[in-house]
Amino acid sequence: MTNAAALPGQPRGGVLSGPATARAVNVLAPNASAMTLDGTNTWILAEPDSDLAVVVDPGPLDDAHLRRVVDTAERVGKRVALTLLTHGHPDHAEGAARFAELTRTNVRALDPALRLGEEGLAAGDVIAVGGLELRVVPTPGHTADSLCFHLPADRAVLTGDTVLGRGTTVVAHPDGRLGDYLDSLRRLRSLTADDGVHTVLPGHGPVLEDAQGVVEYYLAHRAHRLAQVETAVEDGHRTPGEVVAHVYADVDRSLWPAAELSVRAQLEYLGEHGLIQLPD
Repeated sequence: MTNAAALPGQPRGGVLSGPATARAVNVLAPNASAMTLDGTNTWILAEPDSDLAVVVDPGPLDDAHLRRVVDTAERVGKRVALTLLTHGHPDHAEGAARFAELTRTNVRALDPALRLGEEGLAAGDVIAVGGLELRVVPTPGHTADSLCFHLPADRAVLTGDTVLGRGTTVVAHPDGRLGDYLDSLRRLRSLTADDGVHTVLPGHGPVLEDAQGVVEYYLAHRAHRLAQVETAVEDGHRTPGEVVAHVYADVDRSLWPAAELSVRAQLEYLGEHGLIQLPD
């Protein structure tokens, strides 16, 4: 988590809603906040010559927003045929059941509790709808159920909250674990190196044009924060609250409760690797 206005990754300027790639259109949810940035990005994905679309992360339970997503697809001759979730946080998933009613679609997610229909999502799954191909990439860490979706035809990846378009994300301890998150970032780095992914379609914030650059930044940022937390503990800051006040002094205080989740994940990681000792 950082107050940085922009990151390496060449964030795209201008209006967030609208076409982002040949196959991806964003409908921005009206739920802007310190944690959600400009709001949740609800992605409509479709092959240009197909009448079928996939929607990723319908967003909050806001009927006007959900209907706007349907209308946006229908205006260009698309019918929503499937709903997918990157993870279960309410700003991404709370509206999924209502959206499924509006579109008469199934909802596929890693967490069985979020699914509507028999099919879930798992590592290596390939989703094919109307000629569109999406590949499921497991990326736990922000939450245990976090997924990304690789869109090979656009050399893009939809990252949910694993990588944001601005700032850095929270490791939502105890559900999120830092070791998992670092592994997930390395998995995304492999997509940029081995599969030619260059565009990030995030769950919040602008589209990023340099996927490798932003993933490398995230890895470096996490290493830097870990070192800061380790030093803070060595200097006598023992509780998560004390570490937050010391290490995240550059972050808006309204974000400190979220920062404390990441600190707890960092302390757990450092303890598991024998780098610090904390009282029970």
